[in-house]
Amino acid sequence: MLLCLSANHRTASFPVLEKLAAREDGELESALRGAPGVDGAIVLATCNRFEIYLDIDTAQPVAPELMPTIASALDVSVETLRANMAVIHDTQVPEYLFAVSSGLESVVVGEGEISGQVRRALEESRAAGMSTSQLERLFQSASTTSRGIKSGTKLQSAGRSLVRLSLELAASQIADWSTAQVVLVGTGSYAAASLKALQDRGVTRVGVYSPSNRAHKFAERDGVFVIERENLPEYLSNADLVVTCSTADTVVIDYDLMLGARLAPGCAESTLIIDLGMPRNVDPAVGRLDGVSVLDLETIRIHAPLEELGAADEARCIVSRAASEFVEQQAETSVAEGIAALRSHITDIARAETERVANKDDSGVAEAALRRLANTLLHSPSVRAKELARAGRGDEYLDAIELLFGITVERAAPKTPAAPALPTQLPRVAEAEDDGALECPVHTS
Repeated sequence: MLLCLSANHRTASFPVLEKLAAREDGELESALRGAPGVDGAIVLATCNRFEIYLDIDTAQPVAPELMPTIASALDVSVETLRANMAVIHDTQVPEYLFAVSSGLESVVVGEGEISGQVRRALEESRAAGMSTSQLERLFQSASTTSRGIKSGTKLQSAGRSLVRLSLELAASQIADWSTAQVVLVGTGSYAAASLKALQDRGVTRVGVYSPSNRAHKFAERDGVFVIERENLPEYLSNADLVVTCSTADTVVIDYDLMLGARLAPGCAESTLIIDLGMPRNVDPAVGRLDGVSVLDLETIRIHAPLEELGAADEARCIVSRAASEFVEQQAETSVAEGIAALRSHITDIARAETERVANKDDSGVAEAALRRLANTLLHSPSVRAKELARAGRGDEYLDAIELLFGITVERAAPKTPAAPALPTQLPRVAEAEDDGALECPVHTS
C-alpha cells in the first residue's frame, strides 16, 4: 500500500521546513530501511516541501513505530511532525504526486523545476536500494504525466520559476541590470538557473563563490569569474545584488561578514540579497544592516502570483485521469497471478489432449484447433478479470477460479488503515483556487 507523509508550505511553517531540509544525509533512509512493514521509500526534499513516499506492507502494524522512527531520524519531536505533516493514503497518493510533479502544488503554479526533482528523488532511492516496483511505477507515471501537461497545456509557460519571480521582485531596486555587479553563491543546478535568468535580464558582471570550492569548473563552463574566499568581502562590498543558492550546512553570509563589507570604503550604495538556500544561506540579522535588503524564501512565498486558473484546471483534469488510470492498472495486478494460473491450467489441459491424439493426427490440425480453442476460452475470462479488478471486485474472480478449477492464488493482504496514529489532514490536491509551492532543490551544492 502507498503512503505519503508531506510537510509542505500549506501544512508546515518555514522554520520546520528548514529544519527538515537540514537533516543528516542517509539517516532517514537508514531508519526507514529497518522499519517494520516498510518495503520501500522515496524522499522528495525541496525548499518548500519535505515528503516521504512509502510502500508499506498492510499486514504489518506500521503506525505505532513509524512516526517516532521518522522523528528520531530527522531530529525533531513527534509532536512537531504531527503538527506539520499531512498524510495521504493509498489511492489518493498518485493524484497528489502527479499534481506535485506537474507544478500544481507549487507557490508559483506551473513552475518546471519540481518535475526534475521528482525524477532525481527516484534515482536517489534506487541508488540507496530503497525503491520498489510499485514506487518505480508511481514515480515514472508522475514523470510521464508532468511531461504530458508540459506539452499539452500552457501551464508551465504561464508558471514562473522561483529565480525569475525573485528577480521580478528585485527589479525595483536594480536601476540598470546591464551595469549591475552580481555575486552568485553556489554552483548547482539552481545556480545555473539563476545565472541564466540574470543573463536574460542583461547582467554581464557576475562573480561566483562556492563554499565547497567548485567555483572554477562552474565559472569556466558558464563564462563568469571566480571569487575566492579571501576576496568575498571585497566583492560583497561592491555588489548591487547577491543571489545565494548553496546547500552549505551553515550560513554563508553572516552578520560580521556583511558588516565588514558595508563598512569598507567605496561600498555600493545599497545591496539586495536574494537567499534561495535551504537551509538559509544568509543570517536574517544581515537584513538589519543599513543599505542591505534580504529577500528570502519566506518573503518570496508571500508575493507568489495566483495560478493561471484556465491552464491549471486543464492540467488538473489530466492529473485526475492519469491517477485514475494508474490506480486501475495497479488493481489489475491483484488478479494477474490468477489470470496466469488459469492460463496455465487450461494450456496444460490442451497440451495433454494434444499428446493423447498426436498418434492419430499426423497433419497437426487437431493440435492447432486445440490451441485456438484454449486461447478462445481464455480471452473472455482474462478481459473480465481485469474489468472486475478495476471495479474493485478482483477477489470475486479469484474466488470463482478457485471454486470452478481448484486454482488457489496467494492474495494481497486486505487493505486496512495503515496509520491510524498519524495525522489525517490532507493537502488540497484538487482545489484550483489554491496557490502551490514553488520548489527549489535542497541538494544543489
